Amino acid sequence: MQAETKYVVFPNAPITEAVFDIRVQLPEKVTLKDLDSLYPKIQDRFPERKERFSFEAGIQFSSKGSSGFQASQNPDGYLYRSPINKKVVQSRLDGFTFNKLRPYEQWESFSSEAQELWNTYVQTVKPIKAVRIALRYINRIMIPLPIDSFKEYILTTPEIAPDLPQGLSQFFMRLIIPDSEINAIAVITQTMEEPKGGYLPYIFDIDVFKEQAYDVAGTEMWNDFEKLRMFKNGIFFKSTTDKAKELFK
Repeated sequence: MQAETKYVVFPNAPITEAVFDIRVQLPEKVTLKDLDSLYPKIQDRFPERKERFSFEAGIQFSSKGSSGFQASQNPDGYLYRSPINKKVVQSRLDGFTFNKLRPYEQWESFSSEAQELWNTYVQTVKPIKAVRIALRYINRIMIPLPIDSFKEYILTTPEIAPDLPQGLSQFFMRLIIPDSEINAIAVITQTMEEPKGGYLPYIFDIDVFKEQAYDVAGTEMWNDFEKLRMFKNGIFFKSTTDKAKELFK
């Protein structure tokens, strides 16, 4: 694998949320009560506790040809929040997540705290193995108006056929890009919000993940997280122009 490219750390990075996620296989005997036993161990740092629900929906067909829509919510874990530090820990039946809202400081402190909290989750519920790791960075780039083209700031953008009106009031674009070298996948979502105060909020959402079985006590998973970070950084820096980067300084 190529050596890591060194990228600039911007003082005004457009990151609105960073997400560190690990999916796991738990022993069958683990219950919601077991998951919640994480709370006393981190309560001083994450004082707000809330039950988390998964949502399932589907259409059911009968032999007579009629159908019905069914939806259900089932508890699958807990959210522990730190409103002051703008952090959230998720303890779930399918895994662990650490969310950091703006301001995002740097990878070293973010990943270090995520690993420390993950170790507490492991000690609490003793997962059999990890099966998927992911990093997600949601960027909100405030583009000054007016602009002639998104490509002044973002290199991969929607294009309108030349014979159509070129104005664009809304869009949603989703790209799925594999990296065969590290056996990972990036899901890149781009959209925009309503202009505000002379700026156009451009959402550039990068979700990189790898599905593989990992020993929860091993080092391979953390090495792969570093590779995911490099993958994510490459997408962001190679997709933004110098003009865009000036906004983050």
